[in-house]
Amino acid sequence: MIRSTSTSPAPDAVRLGYLALLPFALGAVLVWFAPVEWSARAGAAMSAYAAVVVSFIGGIYWGLGFQQNDPQKALFVWGVLPSLVAASALMLPPAAALVVHSAMLVVCYLVDRKFYPANGIGVYLPLRLRLTFGAVIGCCAAAFGIGMV
Repeated sequence: MIRSTSTSPAPDAVRLGYLALLPFALGAVLVWFAPVEWSARAGAAMSAYAAVVVSFIGGIYWGLGFQQNDPQKALFVWGVLPSLVAASALMLPPAAALVVHSAMLVVCYLVDRKFYPANGIGVYLPLRLRLTFGAVIGCCAAAFGIGMV
């Protein structure tokens, strides 16, 4: 296992993490303020983007497992579950899917609180919390704008 000796996240990870929040903010704004035909597309696009993000978060666990000589099976099992939930949510109407993605983002963060410190990357938890908060707010705002919540 590779343990981080840094006391703060990599600056590039911070910048890129915040950049990844832009589609959540833009999608929510478009859902609320764009013409109806754009609003519907924005909700669907935002749901697809949220599914990609949830899948990416799960993929981190495969990366953690690949770095270890004798990895825990739980790393690989958990790494697949977010993608399965996210893909399944895409079969729902966008507003409902955004609610599922929001819930999954929170669940992923709660799992990260257990696994990140145990795998030497606990320094990323404050950033993960801020990114999760931003993504969930965007998803919920869009879902509410679509009329689901």
